[in-house]
Amino acid sequence: MTAEQKLALKTILDIVLLTIKEAGKDGAPAGPMYAALMSIMSLDQFEAIMAGLAQTGRVRKQGHVYFYVRGL
Repeated sequence: MTAEQKLALKTILDIVLLTIKEAGKDGAPAGPMYAALMSIMSLDQFEAIMAGLAQTGRVRKQGHVYFYVRGL
């Protein structure tokens, strides 16, 4: 992965985490988040990013809604 790709990924992660955090107690639904990102990534890429955030404990997934746990 190039330095530019790493920076792009970090930026995307920061934006996704901020979106989820700002959604508050109601959480952030996956559909609208993916819709906002679908011009720059595939559904598989989005799901991989979200799975990584959940596996590392940064977000919690309940159904198709994500809840903020902690930042990067």
